[in-house]
Amino acid sequence: MVKKITAGLLVCASLGFLVSFTPDDNGRYFEIAKNLDIFATLFKEVNTYYVDEVTPTKMVKTGIDAMLKSLDPYTNYIPEDDIEDFRTMTTGQYGGIGATVGKREGKTIVQLPYEGYPAQKAGLLAGDEILKIDGVNIEKKNSTDVNKLLKGQANSIVDLEIKRFGVDKPINLKITRAKIQIDNVPYFGMVSNDIGYLQLAGFTMDASREVRNAVVKLKEQGAKKIIIDLRDNPGGLLNEAINISNLFVERGRDIVSTKGKVVEFNKMYKALDEPLDTQIPLAVLTSSRSASASEIVSGVLQDYDRAVLVGERTFGKGLVQSTRPLTYNAQLKVTTAKYYIPSGRCIQAIDYSHRKDDGSLGKIPDSLRVAFKTTSGRVVYDGGGVSPDVELTEKEYSQIAKTLANKGYFFDYATKYRAEHPTIATAKDFHLTDAEYQKFVSYLANKDISYSTSVEKAMDELVKKSKDDKHFEDIKSEIDVIKKKISTNKANDLTRFKPEISELLEQEIASRYFFQKGMIESTFDDDQDIMTAITLLSDTPKYNAYLRPSDNNSTTVRKNK
Repeated sequence: MVKKITAGLLVCASLGFLVSFTPDDNGRYFEIAKNLDIFATLFKEVNTYYVDEVTPTKMVKTGIDAMLKSLDPYTNYIPEDDIEDFRTMTTGQYGGIGATVGKREGKTIVQLPYEGYPAQKAGLLAGDEILKIDGVNIEKKNSTDVNKLLKGQANSIVDLEIKRFGVDKPINLKITRAKIQIDNVPYFGMVSNDIGYLQLAGFTMDASREVRNAVVKLKEQGAKKIIIDLRDNPGGLLNEAINISNLFVERGRDIVSTKGKVVEFNKMYKALDEPLDTQIPLAVLTSSRSASASEIVSGVLQDYDRAVLVGERTFGKGLVQSTRPLTYNAQLKVTTAKYYIPSGRCIQAIDYSHRKDDGSLGKIPDSLRVAFKTTSGRVVYDGGGVSPDVELTEKEYSQIAKTLANKGYFFDYATKYRAEHPTIATAKDFHLTDAEYQKFVSYLANKDISYSTSVEKAMDELVKKSKDDKHFEDIKSEIDVIKKKISTNKANDLTRFKPEISELLEQEIASRYFFQKGMIESTFDDDQDIMTAITLLSDTPKYNAYLRPSDNNSTTVRKNK
């Protein structure tokens, strides 16, 4: 009965809203009023007559989400219950213990405590299984519910009951929550005598301040050149992208312009502050998952010939979102404009306003990308992301390495290793010995590491088709020989792919002792992007040559990682 009353109120409220419209000449407002009326009456009929009970809030949200999905992936409805999570995404702040926690095989496992925050200070370790939170058994709770229990007001206390590897009885930890600030720059340090490196992971509040501080400290440590790592950075606040770009380009320069349907969103944003350093050589690392604000920074530095870009073409998100208040404390995040970087190009890869008949979308083909020029006259292109100057293909790990990672064997062995080894060498210097690697191989002896290679999948398809065509018996002996060869090769994979397996295991182990910074530092001697950037920055004539127009007006050089 309450649901039927709710539906009736919805109809009345909707009709009250509709009468405020006055149809204009093109009938647009009439169409809006008509369709809202249809929606309200339809909802009333479904709510009244549908065979099973329906939940009004859930049903309407499903309708809203489906409607917005037809526009683009970035226009979203944020109900009141999700506002705090949204604020965390934009500010990087929340009240909690400072640790990443996830579900695996029904267990709630601590993935990584943040160094210097309450969880780490209280002694919580990566690999610990959380059994209870404030006396509440969380075995059947999902990740969202667990995170809500862990979060809370700063200075409040949360009581955890945990199970730790190598300890027989559960351990109780009382942790005082604090205001957690997720670092936009989780790491900076020297990668050679005169080259500094900083990783920029996000664009929440104060990202530009963190980048400024990192660069200043790196220069104090002797950095004459800087690597800025924007790989996998999904973006964030537009003003932070503008301020970070401003650190390296002259005051008064155009940074980014936005153009949309509403005139008030058409703006040109300039560098308003005195820059930090307009001369220091820069290499910017990009990946196919670098998006939005990270594309603004990389694109601005490329357009002004201020940096050499190394890595992969970026994602291609050239759309700007704004948040609009709704009733009942909800909000709408809506795409309001496209942004254009200094050369005049928009790097948006997908035109969401033009869908195919089946509703699918396609990226702008390279043949239709329009050429623009940087300050020095280098040719760059719009549509489809920012192309690097030195293009490197992403490293492809072996199937066995992926399997070991996906099944959590690297993670679990690192937990075991930490319990058995109180200390290790620094993250940069830590390497597994041959004997230690063999211990890992022995650890896997009773584990399920079965997997199918692409060749095996192709063979299965060949067998199926040959049976369909009645030719299987003719080629069965040859297929058996190939399968036997594949099986032998798979048995040797732990030896064949030892270097990359060791690399991934060393990263996981380093994180147990040196947290996120240790995991990052342990990659330095294996990361082809970083090593390529170091080589480039160490060769001044070559670096400068990338920033000048070439004879064929092409700035991209392709290499493999």
